[in-house]
Amino acid sequence: MTKRCVSLRQRLREGPVQLAARLGIAPSTVHRILRSARLNRLAYVDRATGEPIRRYEHDHPGSLVHVDVTKLGNIPDGGGWRYVGRRQGEKHRVATPGKSRNAYGSPKLGHAFVHTVIGDHSRVAFTEAHDDETAVTAVGVLHRAAEWFAKRGVVIARVLSDNGGAYRSYLWRDTCDTLSITPKYTRPYRPQTNGKVERFHRTMADGWAYARCYASEAERRSELKSWLHYYNHHRPHTACGSLPPFSRLINVPGQYI
Repeated sequence: MTKRCVSLRQRLREGPVQLAARLGIAPSTVHRILRSARLNRLAYVDRATGEPIRRYEHDHPGSLVHVDVTKLGNIPDGGGWRYVGRRQGEKHRVATPGKSRNAYGSPKLGHAFVHTVIGDHSRVAFTEAHDDETAVTAVGVLHRAAEWFAKRGVVIARVLSDNGGAYRSYLWRDTCDTLSITPKYTRPYRPQTNGKVERFHRTMADGWAYARCYASEAERRSELKSWLHYYNHHRPHTACGSLPPFSRLINVPGQYI
């Protein structure tokens, strides 16, 4: 059990609550194992100052959602270097069709831009993978997220973003006005203000993006929906009392699927 716990910790980088659910043991036991292996979690602190982060949480779903984009390198056909090694990964990258070339003539596959809208109170997440992070794409994601949340009884009142170009555009502001959503922005050089969505992106990277060897970028993207369902409906979340995020949405169809 100890070896499996340590292995899952190193591979999935999940916390004691999530590992306990997988192993069928108490979180305190997992914490004790991780502490003895020197793999226990560090205290949450501001990375810049070392001071404890002041935590906050809005009191009901929809009061505030966080939005952000994370960029992932596309996976070449045959698998990326993380699993097949750099030499074989480079061969796969060269052989993958549809690539462009950089200024030095080397092939490049581009990036996947993963757009996320996550509830501040519930931690329920809506996520889509796209090929860009333009304002047009960002507002499309917001429209679909607002509709998706509304079907689950959640009306978005405010949206918090960083100061990226897409979120400072007139199109973003006009879209928020049309949807009756108040746009809010983080303070410059203070990404911790939008920490909930950034923490989700780390969880998503460990649980989906780099969780296993994908044979292509298309295969990885096809797995996003099922992982997101697991995250929203089944994965224990410490901020939700070790229950899944959907537990904070009341009487939602399919809530316990």
